Parts: sequence; C-alpha cells; structure tokens
Amino acid sequence: MPLYRDEVVVLRTHKLGEADRIVTMLSRQHGKIRAVAKGVRRTASKFGARLEPFMVADAQFFEGRTLDVITQAESLGSYGAAITSDYGSYTAASTMVEAADKLTEDEGSLQQFLLLVGALRSLARQEHPSGLTLDSYLLRALAIAGWSPSFVDCAMTGAPGPHSAFVVHLGGVVADEVAPPGAPRLDRDTLALLSALLAGDWEAAELASERTRSQASGIVAAYAQFHMERKLRSLEHVDRSAPIARRSVSSEGSPE
Repeated sequence: MPLYRDEVVVLRTHKLGEADRIVTMLSRQHGKIRAVAKGVRRTASKFGARLEPFMVADAQFFEGRTLDVITQAESLGSYGAAITSDYGSYTAASTMVEAADKLTEDEGSLQQFLLLVGALRSLARQEHPSGLTLDSYLLRALAIAGWSPSFVDCAMTGAPGPHSAFVVHLGGVVADEVAPPGAPRLDRDTLALLSALLAGDWEAAELASERTRSQASGIVAAYAQFHMERKLRSLEHVDRSAPIARRSVSSEGSPE
C-alpha cells in the first residue's frame, strides 16, 4: 500500500487503545484525513507533541484499509503551546477547528486550509484580539464555503445599500421592501465592523468599540450556526473579555 505526504493542521484527537490516538487533520492536498498515530501517548514518542490540536505539520502516511497510519511528522507551526496558554486564544482556536471540521465534512479545500493556518498563527502571535480573529475567520470560512454574507447591498434583490435589516436565512442585509416584519436592524458601526472582518481590514476592525464588537459577534455566531445547520459547541465557551492584543510588526499571520 502506498505512502504519501502532506501538510496538515490538527483539528482534534481521540484516544485509541492504551498508547495510540486517532488524529483528525485538515490537509493542504488531500482534504480531511483521519489517521492513527501509533504510540504517541507514550512518553518516548518522537512525534506525539507534533500531533496535538492547533499544530501544523508535514506528515507522512501509510495508506490503510480503514484508517491511514501516520509514520512521520515534522513540525511546521508549533502554535499549540502559545494558544493554550491564553484562555481567549484557546477558546477561539477551539471554535475555529470545530468549524473547519464541519465545513470540510464532505471534501477539503486548499483555501480553507490556508485560512485556518493563518488564523491559528495570528492567534499564537496575539496579533489581534482573539474575538475579532475568530469572527473574521468564521465569516471568511463561510464565504469560501459559498455562504458569503452581504453587509451593504440587498442579499435578495441586489439593491444598492446601505440597508439596516439583517436576516440570517436570507444571506445578510435586505432592503426594507423585502425585509420580514420584525427583522433586526443593525447600526452603521456594526455593519462597518462586519464588513471589515469579512475583508480582513484590521485597521478598521480594531477601531470598533466593545459594544459594536459584541453586537457583531452575535450576528456572526447566528449566521455561522444557521448555515452550518448545527451548533458549534465551542462557541459558547469563547472568552471575549481578553485585553486587546498588540499588533505585530508583520502581518504574515493574519487570516488570509
């Protein structure tokens, strides 16, 4: 049976037997991979720490009948320790990998892989507030999956905005003529922040007030869970009270 290599980001792990783990990964070329890492729970394991959630690795696999087997793993991005040392970053990252797992359930995507790696790197470096990084990631991941929200023009008719009525199941803001009765209204600041997060405009996003960020986060959560058709369990534990992070000199780690 053939060997193959790929770059992967670890989404989650499960114990198997006394010393093994099943590792679920999103890969650059092969979509989502579930493979057995043998002996990684032993203290003498050579690559156990490289196959923890949030880690990025160059891995080699032996193709099996039911599950592939990981035979080698070299670290490409050791983000786990930095992320887990900060509760806000940890809860944000947990939601990201859960969302990535659900969004790539049927097939993988290079864009989803690159976006997730960039977002985890940004969290590890504390380039932006973790809540903003999470909301930007969710909006952009949904856009890649085909559910890009509209925050300016009407999602139903295409009528030029701005519009204030936001309807999750209609795909974003809608004109008054097609807005359902009682549709929630968003103020300009919240819509501007949502647009900035979708576009990756961090300079504009970080100027938003805490109140505006809170309102935008509620919209992002509702939109994400509606289109994924299931609840993101990690989302309810997200800590959005973390202090604003200092911007890094480099923008390399921003969600791409």
